[in-house]
Amino acid sequence: MTPDELKAQVGRAALEYLVDGAVVGVGTGSTVNHFIDALATVRQRVAGAVSSSVASTTRLRAAGIEVLEADQVERIPVYIDGADEIDGHGFMIKGGGAALTREKIVADLADRFVCIADQSKQVAVLGRFPLPVEVIPMAVAQVVRRFARLGGQAVQRGRVVTDNGNAIVDVSGLAIRDPLAMETEINQWPGVVTVGIFARHKAQICLLGTPEGVKTLRF
Repeated sequence: MTPDELKAQVGRAALEYLVDGAVVGVGTGSTVNHFIDALATVRQRVAGAVSSSVASTTRLRAAGIEVLEADQVERIPVYIDGADEIDGHGFMIKGGGAALTREKIVADLADRFVCIADQSKQVAVLGRFPLPVEVIPMAVAQVVRRFARLGGQAVQRGRVVTDNGNAIVDVSGLAIRDPLAMETEINQWPGVVTVGIFARHKAQICLLGTPEGVKTLRF
């Protein structure tokens, strides 16, 4: 199966985790796009969606699904999103699509995080994928220097501007063996809006696309 077919497979499988009549949290990215397409076929099952990006909001509305603002809901039963990497504990690296801050906000509203990914995203130790960090522009150089002291090579992601108007710094060369501790540390740095380590907001379930079918991992 092609990578796109694997993504479509897990996008459809995620429909099983919808709570009928409730609002669903929807993430961002190519795998999530397949979920949105699948959701469009059963849109009558949900009361609407809270979206983590402008791109997902546009796709949801085009599919006839009402999009609510995060401040319109107190809780949502499930958040469906992809990952750039996921380890054996459900800890993830996210932010390849530059939506990590809004993804964390929506994940924080959810009772359960269901990650949808193809098998290439499963790793033993996080860090092979460059770690995205959303940074206030005036702090970029300072944050880059801080990562250098940790042994990481940080570079600003071209002219990418997040939906919040900030820069993205991508950090390579890290082996993230304690995701919770590293997430906590980086989040304290002045100028950092959000680091793309999802440890406090880890996945409880991962639907992993494989050539043999969808593999369900529970954490």
